[in-house]
Amino acid sequence: MKRFLALTLAIIMVAVSLVGCTSPEKPAEQAPATEGETPATGDEGSTDGFEIALITDKGNIDDKSFNQGSWEGVVEFAEAEGISHQYIKPEEASDAGYLAAIDLAVAGGAKVVVTPGFLFEVAVYEAQTKYPDVKLILLDGTPHTADYATFETKENVASILYSEEQSGYLAGNAAVKDGMTKLGFMGGMAVPAVQAFGYGYLQGAEDAAEELGLADGSVEVTYHYTGNFEENDTNKATARTMYQEGTEVIFACGGSVGKSVMSAANEADAKVIGVDVDQRYDSETVITSATKGLAASVIQVLESIYDTNSWDTFGGKTTYFNAENDGVGLPIEVIGDANADAFDRFEQYTMEEYEATFAQLVDGTIEVKREIEVADTTGFATAEELTNQLELAKVKAATR
Repeated sequence: MKRFLALTLAIIMVAVSLVGCTSPEKPAEQAPATEGETPATGDEGSTDGFEIALITDKGNIDDKSFNQGSWEGVVEFAEAEGISHQYIKPEEASDAGYLAAIDLAVAGGAKVVVTPGFLFEVAVYEAQTKYPDVKLILLDGTPHTADYATFETKENVASILYSEEQSGYLAGNAAVKDGMTKLGFMGGMAVPAVQAFGYGYLQGAEDAAEELGLADGSVEVTYHYTGNFEENDTNKATARTMYQEGTEVIFACGGSVGKSVMSAANEADAKVIGVDVDQRYDSETVITSATKGLAASVIQVLESIYDTNSWDTFGGKTTYFNAENDGVGLPIEVIGDANADAFDRFEQYTMEEYEATFAQLVDGTIEVKREIEVADTTGFATAEELTNQLELAKVKAATR
């Protein structure tokens, strides 16, 4: 009983920290609970604690990005199966803070811990040895030491990566086929996932321009990394300037950077392409989103644990989710309206065109380059590196 009371107190302290870590204007919203449950849990009142836990990164559960998309997958599966579930926001956005949150989840009874994003790579590397009987689902990352000297994915870890280059390709291809020739890209930090989105975006625009018979250099792309994943005045000002210079649409690929871009687009009566999850519900300026199947991939891995006894399909290895297994794409449905057209914010691009391109990604007719050699240690590619290595001719890339 004393141990249970101590664990309960620890959980309450984390819940309190959720409020303390948010802005005073709007506290983080927790996922709605099913009947008889408290918010963010499957059955918080149970003496067994919670069986599935998700640890948020430095963002909130309502970030319209990785945390939210991943949590939605946990909630959908756990509620359907009647499994208790909880999310925890670390008190500190650091390797030690993330590991401490995993410790708390395991102490609370978690048998499965979901960690959304590359920021958890070091913490999961430590946790996989510390908790050999707990299954860890690491999204968008692979476990390694802090100095990157050692990479190891043990049998209790499922490392899930996504083919962002394919999703970015679909976005750039759609924008040009819709008639846009002045595009923008605002990535956050130049980490592999963000880089892949951007490289795919340029290649998709190039192929669309080629297919349409456009002249060399007729599609202009302003390519920029903000160096952060934040909503701030600087990022909004950058987006505003790009729109003032004639950019018609910006692919906002940097978490909360997207909020800054949407705000600037709203003022400029311009357009945005969202990222990770379908962001059309956040702003009328969002014409589509280059999505990852966050919820779908979480559900598939959880099914391997609870339903099909096939954990070895994912455990101890890295699995890519791509077009072939519906791991990436543009949204094709509008939530809550089965008759709505998810492509209604385009001027002329259609679902039929999208499906034809998507099918070519699935069958391998279209191959998209994920990586290029970048000299700068920041990972920021020059216009020359982008042009030469991605074989751009129709697209004229300029970096900022």
